[in-house]
Amino acid sequence: MKLSRDWIASYVDLPSSVEEVADRLTAAGHAVEGIEEVPGVESPSSESTDWVLDIDITTNRPDCMNHFGMARELSVLFDRPLELPPADFDPSGDEAAEDVVSIHIDAPDLCHRFAARVVRGVKIGPSPNWLQRRLEAIGLRPINNVVDITNFVLWELGQPLHAYDLAKLQGATVRAREARAGETLTTLDGEKRKLEAGMLVIADAEEAIGLGGVMGGLDSEVTEETVDVLLEGAFFDPVSVRRTSGALGMHTDASHRFERGADIGMPPRAVDRAAALVAGLAGGTVLPGAIDVFPNRPESQVIDLHLRRLNRFAGVELAAEDVERWLTGLGFDLEAFPSDDDLAAWRVTVPTWRRRDVELPADLYEEVVRVYGYDNIPATLPAIHGADGHTSDAHRRGWALRRRLAACGFNEAITFAFHGAEEDALLPGLLAEHPALELANPLSELYRVMRRSLLPNLLASARFNQRRGAAAVQLFEIGHVFARAQHSDGADGEEPIVEFETVALVAGGEVGGPWDRSRELDFFDLKGVVEQLSVDVEQSLEARPAQLSGLAPGTTAELWAGDRRAGYLGLVLGDDDVYPLFAAELRTDLLAARPQPIIEVPSRFPGVRADLTLTHSVDIPWADLAAAIRAAAPEHLVDFGLQDRYQGEGVPDGAVNTTIYFLYSSVEGTLTQEEVNERQGGLAQELERRFSWKG
Repeated sequence: MKLSRDWIASYVDLPSSVEEVADRLTAAGHAVEGIEEVPGVESPSSESTDWVLDIDITTNRPDCMNHFGMARELSVLFDRPLELPPADFDPSGDEAAEDVVSIHIDAPDLCHRFAARVVRGVKIGPSPNWLQRRLEAIGLRPINNVVDITNFVLWELGQPLHAYDLAKLQGATVRAREARAGETLTTLDGEKRKLEAGMLVIADAEEAIGLGGVMGGLDSEVTEETVDVLLEGAFFDPVSVRRTSGALGMHTDASHRFERGADIGMPPRAVDRAAALVAGLAGGTVLPGAIDVFPNRPESQVIDLHLRRLNRFAGVELAAEDVERWLTGLGFDLEAFPSDDDLAAWRVTVPTWRRRDVELPADLYEEVVRVYGYDNIPATLPAIHGADGHTSDAHRRGWALRRRLAACGFNEAITFAFHGAEEDALLPGLLAEHPALELANPLSELYRVMRRSLLPNLLASARFNQRRGAAAVQLFEIGHVFARAQHSDGADGEEPIVEFETVALVAGGEVGGPWDRSRELDFFDLKGVVEQLSVDVEQSLEARPAQLSGLAPGTTAELWAGDRRAGYLGLVLGDDDVYPLFAAELRTDLLAARPQPIIEVPSRFPGVRADLTLTHSVDIPWADLAAAIRAAAPEHLVDFGLQDRYQGEGVPDGAVNTTIYFLYSSVEGTLTQEEVNERQGGLAQELERRFSWKG
């Protein structure tokens, strides 16, 4: 939000250095993102200079979205007096304002307060130069003196105002009511808008003349023929304004403030300020009588503040007189009361412009500390009392997976928990048989569904690195996947959600370096990493050939833990113009480690190795062979593994030669060759019987 330094300085004396002002505001929570030099008020020439501060004012501080509100902050930060804008005028005339126009609030839950003044005999014309310069400095276009005054007061005090041509109000009546279904209104921008029932409108005796808190109507606007003006300032419900502006696609300076919660105490003061300016700059006469319809006045908001607790929170010893001075300067009313200790305590009444922001003692602590200066608080480690919380099995499992994957050369990535519907269908996922869970209000079409797999977003990260010259990518992510259950048992037709944690991996590219032979990562590298993840599981994972969408046939396998599908891995189809990517995804709950490791003392006698080459169908996976060996393992067989697979000359079509090594060892003594041959012969016969090639 852009605010003029010179405009702020008309209420509080500021340092000559605009950079000093910007630094102090930033340190107090109002980040100044830019400073722009513009012509000053006295002359548009370069002889008079002003500076416009581009300030990031957070949504919880609508009280600072104006020049006087920011001046109040600076008066406390620099400990200088604050001057309230004058609102002095001499009412005159034989009639009172309430006799000229009647104000009614028919929707008190949407319009909480309505204040107004009547000014007769105005002369519409250009604003004086100083007023035009003030508005132009912050990017506003001057229109005429009365409209410019309403804009000036908005940016001065933060209270949106509206000026009506009194002669155009049917029945000399103004009502704040709900719109009727199908009702229309042509707003000041010339657009005819169809209203919805429940929207708040300002209406005369016959029709709507404005959208409450958003924009006025064209039919009652102030023009060159206007003589009598009704100045209006109100407080509108923030939720109502937000819904109306959103439904109609309108965002104005007024709605921006009302949506965030304007000051319910400001309307009478702002209307008086505008009436004084209209009387002085447009030659009008303010009628006696201030109209202020306020059906439900809220109670004062009071918070007890103890200096002892404040000091403990801040970590410094603050003086009571400083706390009083700072909070009083910010508009809080402090009344001291006795406390249980020797330090001060106050009963603090929150000003109306901070009711939505300050509700707890901690909010007052923040006010004091930011004025004191965060940089003035020494850095200390917080004291943490009590024992550590219990670490869950899932938490321990996650950290074990992270350590193991880091040891394998992988880097952790964290991606969004949602993606587009097209990306969701690219890869099989462990929830592919379940319907996708669509978001009711997605950020965009790119984030319409909750992820059923971690891989689409992880692959996007890998390709991002790939296309920017990364020689290799090795990424992993641990997170939850979501879907709807296939059969709903929920109440009112609501489908229950299926959710569990998975770990996903993506690898590809060239690894190695000056001290090692470089090579391309392939399917078996990723398979080896997956096997590392399952080293400690009670039942080792089995890889079974599979055909899955998004993965290349012949280099795709499903991973099974007994009769449960634990995951899959394979070569990703498609975008491999740089280098191919291999991906895997596994359920982490099927990677549960044994609670107690089993340690076996190795034999002190040498082992004996035996090899077996088995000719079998190429469709038989290694997992089936390994399972059969474990089931028929003879005595003293301590290890076995895949030595080689060969297809080619001498091997029948559709078959493969698999060479398996076996290691025999005994803790009682060295085995003889005859003993090994006897054991190996029985095992070989069993494997030949079950798997030998039959052409």
